[in-house]
Amino acid sequence: MKTQHQLHVQDSRNLSVLPDESVQLVVTSPPYPMIAMWDTAFSSMNPAIGKALSNGEGLQAFEMMHCELDKVWKDCFRVLSPGGFACINIGDATRTLKDEFRLYHNHARILSGMVACGFSVLPDILWRKPTNAPNKFMGSGMLPAGAYVTYEHEYILVFRKGGKRVFKSIEDRQNRLKSAFFWEERNLWFSDVWSDLRGANQKMGRTKDRDRSAAFPFELPRRLINMYSVYGDTVLDPFVGTGTTMAAAVAAARSSVGVEFSADLAPLVEQSLLTGVKDSKALAKNRLDAHSEFVSKRLAEKKTLKHENLPHDFPVMTRQEVSISLQVVSDIQNVGAMCFEATHGPFNSD
Repeated sequence: MKTQHQLHVQDSRNLSVLPDESVQLVVTSPPYPMIAMWDTAFSSMNPAIGKALSNGEGLQAFEMMHCELDKVWKDCFRVLSPGGFACINIGDATRTLKDEFRLYHNHARILSGMVACGFSVLPDILWRKPTNAPNKFMGSGMLPAGAYVTYEHEYILVFRKGGKRVFKSIEDRQNRLKSAFFWEERNLWFSDVWSDLRGANQKMGRTKDRDRSAAFPFELPRRLINMYSVYGDTVLDPFVGTGTTMAAAVAAARSSVGVEFSADLAPLVEQSLLTGVKDSKALAKNRLDAHSEFVSKRLAEKKTLKHENLPHDFPVMTRQEVSISLQVVSDIQNVGAMCFEATHGPFNSD
């Protein structure tokens, strides 16, 4: 099986290079409105945003920032195929303007913007970041009526275009079965709180456009891609940054499309893709090792597993797991301007 991975250097608010209904999943983390590190980026989209911030007009700046993001969500709806999913990692912001401290509710504003675009809202995931910080509040220390809690979580908002995806052909249904996840993975991944993923820094060095940090970890898009797509699907990240989502798509045997306005980041995206190739076999082995540990523990507790996975020859919990066939990357080639083709095949632990 072959997958394609294409980076487009352009404004994320215009995805005209992508045909209608050409992707099956969107996984992204946009610039966070009202986080100071993104002020310049938003002000370049609309100079009125910079003026509002200078004047201390926080709510006006907040709304104008989200109006720019709405343009991206509208185009995401267009390029998603029926039944396709969109997963957006976003955090709320706290900020003081004109001596007024307040919360800017990014996740709620994106929810309303996505509904306006036509998306159906599905249950979200609360990503609680592990932290060693001793202080759980800020403000007036130990004095009442002045402190406020600190945020240690972000949201993974989940949306769908229309109703459930339909797998019509026998080939499509077989591919869906091969792409299934293990019973114990489902129980972990489909929890509404993820507390086992740490944030990750983007190793950007020096770039002329941005100096960003606190990217989501590789495991976050990897899980979402396995949860909401099948082998060979195309995953879009309209704010690709250094390419974490594209790397996860390579490792998960999905095609990917990334959109990024800064050409300065293109070498880092290519590096991420190669990392996804390098990690592919290790990730597959980790999944099988984790399942083997689950099986051993269950058998030690005198509990049964009633089904057998045929490709990997081990017991599984449900009939839906009997055809799981983990795929890994054997090769990747540059086939054009920031376009790569990866070759995938079944994982062999020997």
